[in-house]
Amino acid sequence: MAGRRASSPAASPVTITVSSSGGKEGGEGPLRRSIGLTSPVPRHSFSKAESPAARPSSRGLSSGGGRYGSVADNDESHERTSSEFVRYTVHIPPTPDHQPTASPEDVDELEPRPQRSFISGTIFTGGFNCVTRGHVIECSAESVGVAKSAGMLCEMNGCDGDAFRGGMKPPCECGFLICKDCYLECVGDGGGLCPGCKELYRTVNDEDDSVSEDEGRPLPLTSMLDFNLKAGKRLSMVRSMKAPHQPGDFDHNRWLFETKGTYGYGNAVWPRDGNAGDGAEYKGFEEPPDFEGKCRRPLTRKKGVSQAILSPYRLLVVLRLLALGLFLAWRIRHPNHDAIWLWGMSVACEVWFAFSWLLDQLPKLCPVNRATDLSVLKECFESPSIRNPKGRSDLPGVDVFVSTADPEKEPPLVTANTILSILAVDYPVEKLACYLSDDGGSLLTFEALAETASFARIWVPFCRKHAVEPRNPEAYFSQKRDFLKNKVRRDFVRERRKVKREYDEFKVRINSLPESIRRRSDAYNAHEELRAKKKQMEIKDSISERTEFIKATWMSDGSHWPGTWFSAAPDHSRGDHAGIIQVMLVPPNPEPVTGNVEQESNLINTTDVDIRLPMLVYVSREKRPGYDHNKKAGAMNALVRTSAIMSNGPFILNLDCDHYVHNSLALREGMCFMLDRGGDRICYVQFPQRFDGIDPSDRYANNNLVFFDVTMRAMDGLQGPMYVGTGCIFRRTALYGFSPPRATEHHGWFGRKKTKLFLRKPTMGKKHDPIADDEKDELDVESALLPKRFGSSATLAASIPVAEYQGRLLQDMPGVRQGRPAGSLTVPREPLDAATVAEAISVVSCFYEDQTEWGRRVGWIYGSVTEDVVTGYRMHNRGWRSIYCVTKRDAFRGTAPINLTDRLHQVLRWATGSVEIFFSQNNAIFASRRMKFLQRVAYFNCGIYPFTSIFLMVYCVLPAISLFTGQFIVQSLSVTFLTLLLAITSTLCLLALLEIKWSGITLHEWWRNEQFWLIGGTSAHPAAVLQGLLKVIAGVDISFTLTSKPATDDDAADAFAELYVVKWSFLMVPPITIMMTNMIAIAVGTARTMYSEFPQWSKLLGGVFFSFWVLCHLYPFAKGLMGRRGKVPTIVFIWSGLLSSIISLLWVYISPPAGGKREDFMSFQFP
Repeated sequence: MAGRRASSPAASPVTITVSSSGGKEGGEGPLRRSIGLTSPVPRHSFSKAESPAARPSSRGLSSGGGRYGSVADNDESHERTSSEFVRYTVHIPPTPDHQPTASPEDVDELEPRPQRSFISGTIFTGGFNCVTRGHVIECSAESVGVAKSAGMLCEMNGCDGDAFRGGMKPPCECGFLICKDCYLECVGDGGGLCPGCKELYRTVNDEDDSVSEDEGRPLPLTSMLDFNLKAGKRLSMVRSMKAPHQPGDFDHNRWLFETKGTYGYGNAVWPRDGNAGDGAEYKGFEEPPDFEGKCRRPLTRKKGVSQAILSPYRLLVVLRLLALGLFLAWRIRHPNHDAIWLWGMSVACEVWFAFSWLLDQLPKLCPVNRATDLSVLKECFESPSIRNPKGRSDLPGVDVFVSTADPEKEPPLVTANTILSILAVDYPVEKLACYLSDDGGSLLTFEALAETASFARIWVPFCRKHAVEPRNPEAYFSQKRDFLKNKVRRDFVRERRKVKREYDEFKVRINSLPESIRRRSDAYNAHEELRAKKKQMEIKDSISERTEFIKATWMSDGSHWPGTWFSAAPDHSRGDHAGIIQVMLVPPNPEPVTGNVEQESNLINTTDVDIRLPMLVYVSREKRPGYDHNKKAGAMNALVRTSAIMSNGPFILNLDCDHYVHNSLALREGMCFMLDRGGDRICYVQFPQRFDGIDPSDRYANNNLVFFDVTMRAMDGLQGPMYVGTGCIFRRTALYGFSPPRATEHHGWFGRKKTKLFLRKPTMGKKHDPIADDEKDELDVESALLPKRFGSSATLAASIPVAEYQGRLLQDMPGVRQGRPAGSLTVPREPLDAATVAEAISVVSCFYEDQTEWGRRVGWIYGSVTEDVVTGYRMHNRGWRSIYCVTKRDAFRGTAPINLTDRLHQVLRWATGSVEIFFSQNNAIFASRRMKFLQRVAYFNCGIYPFTSIFLMVYCVLPAISLFTGQFIVQSLSVTFLTLLLAITSTLCLLALLEIKWSGITLHEWWRNEQFWLIGGTSAHPAAVLQGLLKVIAGVDISFTLTSKPATDDDAADAFAELYVVKWSFLMVPPITIMMTNMIAIAVGTARTMYSEFPQWSKLLGGVFFSFWVLCHLYPFAKGLMGRRGKVPTIVFIWSGLLSSIISLLWVYISPPAGGKREDFMSFQFP
């Protein structure tokens, strides 16, 4: 037997006791010698019998305060030890496998207050030709209130004593923290009841204490560095263990009874209809638990569109296709010989419009709807079972990426609200990690994130306690509906008022940060400048010579900010700064930590609320001159590598800084698709984009509902929707460029012949031991762990198979060949250390991607302004499929530019990216056979739609030309022409009505989309085609314009002020010209017909009809030019008059009036 191990910061002395006594106290019996090393964790005794005299003596022995000596607590135990035992102490130095652990008494003496973590209190910087450094931030000692919120003190009212901690655990399984004195009072005078759960304390004599704590605790995951080094130790498994309140693995007394009938388990069967095998009736029996039923119940359901809507919809598509064919055939056979050029331009435009409509309509033939079942997800992954008796979460980890680049265009308060909504999401806290990428390296963003982490300690428990939605504080406190609806807790109003006041103060602190940082930096710079001048005087230099002094940006602790300074300097500018990583919130404990009662330092009562917060990390990748940083795609790839080393969640959610979590269950909804049967083939789950702050009329179609609710739903019925840049949950291995476990190749016409490919070695459906399976089966991921592909980081390479394994389906699911056992993800994550963060610094350096496949095959793809579409296309091209998840409550919401100019620039960027895709190898024409035919059509249409603008601009000018010349696109308005035109128009309207029916959008939203299609097609899309051609032909690079995010505004009356602001842009010139030309043409055509000797009203009617069609589509554009009070900028009149005059004079020169000569109109004479 042995005493307790003493604590030491440098080494651990271990007391070894050699006993010469036998099984009796007097020393009778054979000589037995037992040598044991003590451990802070209780262990099983390997001997069947234990000495009755040894048990009391072992409790009496304890290590003293000395480093190499130990003293007994009482004289009696000391006397017995000295006569029967020989004790000595061995000094064992600390090793990676043997770390010193302090006893509870020493912890209380050495650490009277909780100290800040080294990782969370240190900024790690590094980069090209510089050493990785850890800068420790000085901070004041934590207060007692913070310790209470962290769950370190006794939770009894009026007691501030230290709770059971260190090597000891709370005396009750409910986790209620209590000090030793209060515990003795509850056991003595309180009847032995726990103040938390009101149940009896379990004493040391209970049967459950015979099970060691090692068996009750899951083993940690194997270190990623040792993943490929230790054979048979690739992933640790959870041992089979008993339920906490059951003596065996299964309670047979509850579910089974002896019978002579059909056998079930051993010699018993399940009761059938409440009757036993011999006919005797039993009452009170429940249905037997269906252990495999959890995995058999689907997590998702695929609900197709009703055939009563879909069948007529498909029929109308066929009818309109036939009508278009007949119309074009008639137009080609009946040319207008009087205006052959007008006829030729119109026919060319109509043929292209028919082709473009066909490309847009074919992928819409198979729309689907999907639904999830969150109760099944909770039952499968978070309910107690044989392999998970404590009911810990078995869900995989999720890493959330938030990207920002410029705090001026993307206000820090908007980013802070997004971070708060992520930290408060309804997902296991220990499985969640949030990373903020600051591509500008701004101190303003850094300190705003620090303030956000501080306010999250109040906001997140409040959201969990009262289940508020949405969990963005700005959106929650500004909503107009009744906030008391469905609230039943009496303290809700009081606590909401306190949190609202705290949030208002938080907003003031965030808004005052720019000025605060400037004043602080000016003060430090003035002090440094005086010191520099004083030093110059000491060395007797000439004072007349002005010394050059660089003004730095200073942090609050008096040190230089390693990122971008206000005054650009070498190593401190937007394109030249070191890499920075700061862990704002360290990884939480694996067990829930409840808070304390309401006090001055704790605004709300969090007694029954889990107050843990997910890990929060600030990341700013290194930037140096001469390196292409690839904008947002490069920042996202840096986050992929950083998260792989620090948390390595098998799934990744990426959000823009202005897209917050509107539905706290959104992550669970996405996990239902990833973890359901067939989910191992899903590369990402895309959520629709929804927006706040849009004007009620949605003047510029900012909601874009036709795309998100019609096109994306239809693509979900093919191979999946395309990736739109935000609100998407990725499978990490799909981002790494790996192929899915199974794929299908399509051959023949329209891909009608299919060939199934199994890209992993099958196991014939047998379920073996996972460790043995991993030893036998060589995964395809191991063959790709090469520095040429992923870089030189061994930790990053070792994390890939771990992420792949954790993202697998449960092996109990039917048809799963390679799965993981249930309960394998209940183990806690490895704690962060300085070496891990230093490795993360190395992978965000500017040169790490050199000579690798990052951006070409791995991660977000480079080379396009719209890197999101290209990244999703590459995944689909490898055989993956995606899912479109439309939740009942919007999953995410963001902001959209409601100003006309900002909206046009946004559409210009999207269209430019599409042109780049069309002229690159990512064109769907070159897609592999693993992509479905209609999926190819959808991606091809995504790349070719900007070219429609060329024909659209011509077609919008044709009515004006017709009215000017008195000619029309046809010789005469015949019955056949009007009938076919009516058929085309009516079928288009009917198709729109059916799309509205199965998609759920409104007619007003559909019409707004049609209007902005023409506005964008005559302004942004032609400019995008021009830019794309310049890049392909001349190599002119395309500049990236960051979309400004509107800051939160408390003034509701001025909420849509941006809508009426007129910002001049050259993108407005073509629509203004088309609009003014058609208006003048209508006036000229009407006057000519009215005063003509032989008026041709049919041609006037045709020209006016099409001109009116153009003007109706351009009405929102014209309204946007009027501003708030109808004031049109002078530049609009100048451009409109100038262009209209030029067009009129040019037309008069080309086609002079009848009876006149061209020379007469081109000459000028004074009267």
